Amino acid sequence: MKPLRQNQDETTQGQHKEEHFMAPDLIRDIVIGMADGLTVPFALAAGLSGTVSNTGLVVIAGVAEIAAGSIAMGLGGYLAARTDREHYLSELERERREIRELPDREREEVADILRQWSLPEETVQSAVDAISQDSDRWVNFMMKYELGLEEPEPKRARNSSLTIGLSYIAGGIIPLSPYLFVQHANAALVISVIVTLIALFVFGYVKGRFTGSRPGKSAWQTALVGGVAAGIAFAIAKLIS
Repeated sequence: MKPLRQNQDETTQGQHKEEHFMAPDLIRDIVIGMADGLTVPFALAAGLSGTVSNTGLVVIAGVAEIAAGSIAMGLGGYLAARTDREHYLSELERERREIRELPDREREEVADILRQWSLPEETVQSAVDAISQDSDRWVNFMMKYELGLEEPEPKRARNSSLTIGLSYIAGGIIPLSPYLFVQHANAALVISVIVTLIALFVFGYVKGRFTGSRPGKSAWQTALVGGVAAGIAFAIAKLIS
């Protein structure tokens, strides 16, 4: 019979489960799109509310901005992801060429990386031999540990552009929606401020939970940034008018 302590340890080990969020790129894209979608149309609507009394113009301008902003943000995400993949492929080809043409130098670079991990010298040399025996493994090691590059998803550019663009639209609808139901711009602005600040606070809290930062701090910071942006836009519009 196994000791009770051993049984408890095995039970504890069996219950242990590491949880890691596996979609950081998706969350980053949603954060980028939603953050801009909530703040830019909010600031635009607030600024226009300082110069017009009818909400029709605010709605038209807001819809136009959301359309243009989502396209621009989506295109920016697409180009950024394409650039990342092109950079990765370029560095991948360079590393392949270097291990063919300069194998001794590349072996020494592998050894230098392993020495940084405080491995014994005999272990370093045996590890270098094992890594350099397979060209694909060698290249992958150099890409990851020398250059710090991970291969991007093949469909990353398309997915990023769609996620950012749709998140921008979703965020932009929130501050603009009160102007669809309230005729007077000032009254709609008050409702928009309340609704958007709540949305910014909730969005910041959720973002903090996913990104590992303090949710409360993230919520207040996000709401503060959006509120300041709208306040500045409103003040400028008042001064100009």
